[in-house]
Amino acid sequence: MTSDARPRAGMLLVATRALIDPNFAETVVLLLDVDDDGALGVVLNRPTPVAVSEVLEAWRDVVAEPEVLFQGGPVSTEGALAVGWLRDADDVPVGFRGVADLLGVVDLDTPVELVEGSLSGMRIFAGYAGWGAEQLAGEIEEGSWYVVPGSPTDVFRDDSTGLWRDVLRRQPGDLAWHSTRPADPELN
Repeated sequence: MTSDARPRAGMLLVATRALIDPNFAETVVLLLDVDDDGALGVVLNRPTPVAVSEVLEAWRDVVAEPEVLFQGGPVSTEGALAVGWLRDADDVPVGFRGVADLLGVVDLDTPVELVEGSLSGMRIFAGYAGWGAEQLAGEIEEGSWYVVPGSPTDVFRDDSTGLWRDVLRRQPGDLAWHSTRPADPELN
């Protein structure tokens, strides 16, 4: 069973049990950009042991707990991408590009003092997940991803270990049942 929603910025991709690629097994991906050329997102539930202060010292006081980098995906892992949550829709700082509602991408080249105080939360990701034109649609059709609505609270949880199950559990209908499905149903 897959969801019927079309992927768009701000939505979540939730890996199905059929997706065994170690880069994406049991992941939740926030889509940041979806167009005819492809899609780009970040994995929300892969924190690393690397403190933000070790690699991006200036941003250490702006990021949400836990103050670590997250593994955003297998593409361009040497680069960093930040997702922020605005405090006020009327106070959009320089370097912020809206994605959905109050969520957006923060340009890490922006001086911190121009952003500080404008965000309720910010998370920094090393790398990202990307799909070429029609690639994501094919993966959804083959049953690798559920496409579901996202929430800013999904992005900024203190503990992301239960995110995959929690996102599935809150879905309507049969999709919620997949949160309790074992990785290998034959072992059940």
